[in-house]
Amino acid sequence: MILTRTPLRISIGGGGTDLPSYYREFGGFVVSAAIDKYVYVGVNRNFLSGYILKFSELEHSSSREAIRHPLVREALRLLDVEDGLEIVSIADVPGGTGLGSSGSFLVGLLHALHTYQGVQPKKAVTPETLATEATEIELTRLKRPVGKQDQFIAAYGGLLCQEYHPDETATVTPLRIAPRAIAELENSLMLFFVGQTRSSSLLLEDQRRKSEEGDSKIIDSLHFAKQLGLEIRDLLQAGEVRFFGPLMHEHWLRKRARSSGISTPSVDEAYELAMREGGATGGKLVGAEGGGFLLFQTEDRSRLRLAMAKTGMKEMPFRFDFEGSVVNLRHPFGASTEGDKTGS
Repeated sequence: MILTRTPLRISIGGGGTDLPSYYREFGGFVVSAAIDKYVYVGVNRNFLSGYILKFSELEHSSSREAIRHPLVREALRLLDVEDGLEIVSIADVPGGTGLGSSGSFLVGLLHALHTYQGVQPKKAVTPETLATEATEIELTRLKRPVGKQDQFIAAYGGLLCQEYHPDETATVTPLRIAPRAIAELENSLMLFFVGQTRSSSLLLEDQRRKSEEGDSKIIDSLHFAKQLGLEIRDLLQAGEVRFFGPLMHEHWLRKRARSSGISTPSVDEAYELAMREGGATGGKLVGAEGGGFLLFQTEDRSRLRLAMAKTGMKEMPFRFDFEGSVVNLRHPFGASTEGDKTGS
C-alpha cells in the first residue's frame, strides 16, 4: 500500500488572481497557507483486472476511459498507469468547504501514482512537477474554471507566495516571515464551519466569463485583491501580524460586493456578530455561495469562541503544515520506505 497525505489550505491574500482569465492578462499574485487538515490517497496493487476506486462513490472500471471520476481518469491517462490498481481516498474535511480539497486530492493522487510506478525516495517527484501536472489536468485537460493556488500550496506546503505569469510560468517562494511572527499569526486565526458545503464552480465560471469579457467591475476587484495580497505579504514579512485582520476585512467587503452569490444572510449575521461581540479584527468566508468556513483574526480566542457559539457554528482548530504532500509507502513489489517528502 502506498499512502499519501496532502494538506488543505487557507488563502491569505490575492485569491482569484490565480485564474487564467486574469493572470494571462495581468499576472497574478497569491499568498496561501497549508494547514494540518489533509486528504489521504491510498494506491495498492490489485490482482483483479481493471481499476477499483473507493471514495464518495465506488467504481470498478474495466478501462481508464470508462472511469467516471474525471480527476482519477485523467491522472491515470497522464501517467499511463496500467490496470490492476485500487485507489482509496479519505479526507479530514468534506469537499466544497473552500479549503482546496480538489487540488489536494489530485496532487496526492499524482504523488501516489508516481511512487507506485517506481520513483524512489532519492529521486522523489518534485513539488513543482506535482503542481504542474495537477494544473495541466484541471485547467487544460478538463478546462475547469479553477485557479492554480490549490495545487501549488498542496504540493509545497508552508506559507507560500505564488506569482502566476501571463506565459503560464509560476514563481513560488516561501513567505519570509520570522518564527515568532508565524506563531503569532497561527495563534490569532480561527476557523468556524458554517454548516454547509457548496461548489465554487458556478461563481468561478462567472468570474472567468466576466474577466474574459473585460468586465471593469470584476477586473478592478481582482486588481484590488492582488494589490492587497502584496500588502499582506509585506506586512507579514515585516512582523506586523496584527494588521492582517483589518486588511482581510477590507478584502471581504470588496469580495462580497463582487457578487450576490458570495455570501448568505446567516453568514453575514455571524460575521457581524464576530466583529461586534467576538473581538475579531477581520475575517472572510473561505468558500463559496455561503458554504465552507469563516476565517477570523482575533486577539481574544475565548471571546470569539463564545460569540460564535451563539451561531451554532463549530470551530475547527488548525495549525500550519510545512511539509506539503508526503508519502509513506510500501512499494507494491516489496521495497519499503517511510517519510518521503516533496514539500519545502
